[in-house]
Amino acid sequence: MIHILIVDSHPIVRTGLELYLNSKPDLKVVGKLSSGIEIFEFVRRNKVDVIISEVDLPELNGITALRAIKKENKSINVLMFSHQPEEIYAISTLKAGASGYLNKTADVETIEAAVRKIHSGDVSLSEKMDKHLRYEDTRKSRSRMFKKLSTREVEVLKLLSIGRKNKEIAQELDINEKTVSTYKARLFKKLNVTNIVDLIHQAKHHNLT
Repeated sequence: MIHILIVDSHPIVRTGLELYLNSKPDLKVVGKLSSGIEIFEFVRRNKVDVIISEVDLPELNGITALRAIKKENKSINVLMFSHQPEEIYAISTLKAGASGYLNKTADVETIEAAVRKIHSGDVSLSEKMDKHLRYEDTRKSRSRMFKKLSTREVEVLKLLSIGRKNKEIAQELDINEKTVSTYKARLFKKLNVTNIVDLIHQAKHHNLT
């Protein structure tokens, strides 16, 4: 039996996935959560083999939650499931410890297959993403831009783009303000900008937020 935890802020997504996955004799949804912060207590109290998690979650974003979960629970495999463009976010989530990434355009059979694949210890990506990682397309400037950024830089960039201040970012990511400033400086350099407005504009232009 594969024990699955679903983490998504949309009730219809949680319920839809639960109904489908529970219809399979060897799959069992053991919990449904709406925010990243709830995951830690749940996995301490319940047996979880696979987590299906959105990237954009209230209170604690999915990438930050993912990194912390993998620190405490190396045996849990995480499938990130998001509307965010996979050619941008798949790389970041894999770096943070995910075993797979699927866009929310995926059908339920694909999600089921991904759950089984990551539970067996493999990495699961869409066919398109798999090809994208193997054969670099020189025209895809946004993927090249993204590959320059570390996972932590992407997290800081996402928070800056929604108006968070350095102090708030430091608290959310559990790092000090000086470190946030360092990441910010690196982002300015890598995206070739000199101020926060241009940084956010560049990030949106390259679909990084």
